[in-house]
Amino acid sequence: MPTPLYDAVKKYADQEPFRFHMPGHKGGPVPLMAELKWMTPIDLTELPPTGNLYEGGEPFASAQALWAREFGFEYCQFLTGGSTQGIHTGLALCCPPGSKVLVDRNCHRAVFNAMALLDLEPIYLERPWLGEESLIGPISPETVENMLCQCPKIKTVCITAPTYAGVLSDVGTISRLVHAHGGKLFVDGAHGAHLPFLGLAPFWEADGVVVSAHKTLPTLGQGALLFTNGMDPDRVRQLASVFGTSSPSYPIMASMDTAREWMVKWGHHDYRRTALRVAQLREQFPSLREKRLSLDPTRFVLSVQNGPAFTRALEKRGVYPEMEDGGHVVFICTPFDNSFSLSALERRLEELREQMGPCPPIPA
Repeated sequence: MPTPLYDAVKKYADQEPFRFHMPGHKGGPVPLMAELKWMTPIDLTELPPTGNLYEGGEPFASAQALWAREFGFEYCQFLTGGSTQGIHTGLALCCPPGSKVLVDRNCHRAVFNAMALLDLEPIYLERPWLGEESLIGPISPETVENMLCQCPKIKTVCITAPTYAGVLSDVGTISRLVHAHGGKLFVDGAHGAHLPFLGLAPFWEADGVVVSAHKTLPTLGQGALLFTNGMDPDRVRQLASVFGTSSPSYPIMASMDTAREWMVKWGHHDYRRTALRVAQLREQFPSLREKRLSLDPTRFVLSVQNGPAFTRALEKRGVYPEMEDGGHVVFICTPFDNSFSLSALERRLEELREQMGPCPPIPA
């Protein structure tokens, strides 16, 4: 019998490419879970010993509480439908059907889908264009304040932080402004699951945030976490079950449990080393740097003259970045990009240095 999907992914893996893209484990073993080599022993269903994700109780209560403590939130909900499930759940928690919501213009398509499902009316929150970097910048607290004054009926604000390029916004200040207007702030932090382990507080005082553990942590694909403050856990579980499968994957959830333990014990040290290595790459090559921006210290965004052409040249050299646009190539770097793979990236970038630099300006 043909197995086209398996054959395709197996062929890719057998080439041993340098994987500068999600998921965070980069094809290596998931820490503390050697049994995942043979996953079927822990591929289970809801049983008295294994618990039920959407009913509360053990073992989920303890596992989720440990995550909530690490992120400084009251409650954490495991998700096996990625941050998409968390975005749908979070907006359903924050927004009455038919209400207006102040939405980051840079939002993920999952936000648009959620607004359609919940019959929400978007009022768009614009970001500044950074001409020197040819990228959108952070959301200004002043812009949020002005929009809430213009539209006092808005009681929910939804922003993305960090962006795909690793640009952070001042979530703490924005949260306080939103709360002063009697509203709630929901953050799509899909690309920031690792940031609290680096000593950062990127989601401070938000009412809800979703992070994709699978993007930057050693977690299986689709593993995500929804954090909430001031919301009834029973209601969070109920709405998460509406937007998620009724058969959540135990291997995915178990990998989030072990990823947290590894990050607390060892991973945060390894991630700091990764941040230092990325800082070196930023100094060597034209890239997005922390001059006037607050950035994810492990996101490497290379400036190139032609993003698609540069990426195809990298792929021919066995390097597969996360994404590209007209003038940038984005690399997700985690501790599982070892010194060998990072040195290989450095050598291949050096070969293509002539193609680096600012992209042509966008036509007016």
